[in-house]
Parts: sequence; structure tokens; C-alpha cells
Amino acid sequence: QASLVESGGGSVQAGGSLRLSCAASEHTDSSYCLGWVRQSPGTAREGVATIDSDDYTSYAHSVKCRFTISKDNAKNTLALQMNNLKPEDTAMYYCAADSIPAGRACPAADEFAYWGQGTQVTVSP
Repeated sequence: QASLVESGGGSVQAGGSLRLSCAASEHTDSSYCLGWVRQSPGTAREGVATIDSDDYTSYAHSVKCRFTISKDNAKNTLALQMNNLKPEDTAMYYCAADSIPAGRACPAADEFAYWGQGTQVTVSP
């Protein structure tokens, strides 16, 4: 059972930056996927970015060229650098993880097996 703990959320004005971090418990899976998923009140979960054990990354169209996902294997941490933030980026951001068969794509936003408790990001105009 993976344990995920997010940090780094907060309030910022439009155009500003935030960096989210996620501390993960150690794991033994050689093939896995890590991701950031966000949700605003009354809306469905939205996949923001994913990175797999081969360092292949994928981004939602709405955050491409503004957000960067990265991981530090030695420290078991996941990060999301968010630049040029917009009011529509306001949401609760969750760190998520799952084991995947080698060569398979990362899960959809709702299908990750393990979740953190979330960290709030608020962007004001």
C-alpha cells in the first residue's frame, strides 16, 4: 500500500508560480506511473500530468508548456512545477500512483490505485 503526502499548495496571483511536492513511501514495483490530478468543486477529476518509470511524461492540453512534472527516484518524491498560473488552475491537487504492466500507458485520472490527501491551489485574477 503506497503512502502519498502532498505539500506546496497555496494562493498566488495569476501569472505566478507554485511548486507542488509529493513524498511517496518506498515501493518495489519496477513499472509504475505517478501523476497529478486536480478537482474543483462540482467538477470531475482532471488528469494534469503523469510520469512513468521510464520517465515518459504526458500533460493535459490546458497545462502544456506551463507545468512540468518530475520525479526523484532516490528520494521517492514527485514534483509539479506550475508556472504562469491562471484562475482556471484553481483546484485541489492530488498526487496519485499505480503499478502498471511494462509498456502500458498510465491510468486515467479516476483509475489510479493510490492517492494523497490533496493540496489546495488558488489562483486569483
